Amino acid sequence: MLGTILPVRSLLGAIFMLMAGSGFLATLISLQLEAGGTTSLLIGLVATSYFVGLTVGSLCVSALIQRIGHIRAFATFVSLFSASTLAYAVHQDAALWAALRFIDGFCMAGVFVCLESWLNERAEPETRGSVLASYMIALYAGQAIGQFLLNLSHDKPSMPFMAASILLSLAVIPVAVTRISGPAFEPRPPLTMRRLYGVSPLGIVGAAITGLMLGAFYALGAVYVRRLGLDIAAAAIFMSSVILGGVILQWPIGRLSDRFDRRRVIVGTFAATVAVSVGIALFGAPGGLLLFLGGIFGGLTFALYPLCVAHTNDHLSREERVSASGGLVLAYSAGAAVGPVAGALAMMMLGPAGLYAFIATCALGAFGFALWRQRIGVPVPNVLQQPYQILPRTTPMSASLDPRAAEEV
Repeated sequence: MLGTILPVRSLLGAIFMLMAGSGFLATLISLQLEAGGTTSLLIGLVATSYFVGLTVGSLCVSALIQRIGHIRAFATFVSLFSASTLAYAVHQDAALWAALRFIDGFCMAGVFVCLESWLNERAEPETRGSVLASYMIALYAGQAIGQFLLNLSHDKPSMPFMAASILLSLAVIPVAVTRISGPAFEPRPPLTMRRLYGVSPLGIVGAAITGLMLGAFYALGAVYVRRLGLDIAAAAIFMSSVILGGVILQWPIGRLSDRFDRRRVIVGTFAATVAVSVGIALFGAPGGLLLFLGGIFGGLTFALYPLCVAHTNDHLSREERVSASGGLVLAYSAGAAVGPVAGALAMMMLGPAGLYAFIATCALGAFGFALWRQRIGVPVPNVLQQPYQILPRTTPMSASLDPRAAEEV
């Protein structure tokens, strides 16, 4: 595997630093707004701006990348991201921060498209699995480790923003000095939502509801912990435990979905998400139990999007799978844009536990829909199911890293 990742080590180093510098910003911004007395609804609206920017960026950045090339585009997006990160420290205002989060999301979409298309170009058919696994490790490891930069705010509230800007700026270096040539860029338009729903109702609905749940969690998970009376260090540990749980449990859940009717695994995963979310809402209290439940919650919810992708792919031809990923990412992003506001409203009505009550309600709705689809639909024979593959919820380009994508060439 080492020989596989050495040719793309600069790209993996860049994504690690990017995620270490940006992966904790959602948590940090929510915590600082909370400390400043901002209502849950405004915190949710600020978080929504990021996902709106991410969605808009995913639709628009291709033209810029084609015009100026990957290296220049990557440097442009990261430089703007670094500048916007420093701007948070200038003045705390919900409207200003919402505008900055939109810029962050737009820039992050450009960064992901650049890196994922680059990795796709460099990956040989026989090494795609190793490249994708390395990419996921770098992405999630950076995001989990970056949460501990929250502790820098004890001495000076602006310090975490400065540290994030430094890491983002450093992420440009591995790409700027690389000798890897830029890839040929051929974006594929996504399948329409109507076409996707006709092919796989559970896949598109499941992706959107997963976005609802995770959008609310990323925006308000740390606020929930703080309102339990825990400090910033405990919030960082909780967020990291969710991310690490998401990494650890994806593989066994994926293996189950390869061996059995994938719809049953999706039904079971949504049902387990309901149970864990209700458990956190009812019994969430400082201590080891909260961290354990958080890890299980991450493992279940992080697995749902790849499960929905795999289930959708079971009903598509090889030529349609990458294009379908575009529609699934957009469905997830639309849900993630609504989730923070809906979760905030639930917290305003029910208190801190309202966040997980909202997530449990979403998962329950998805469970009912999945159960209905299982009862009226015909299962795909196990031998015809596409293998489960851990995929990031970033841009459609990540689907091209799937080893099966090589079969389309």
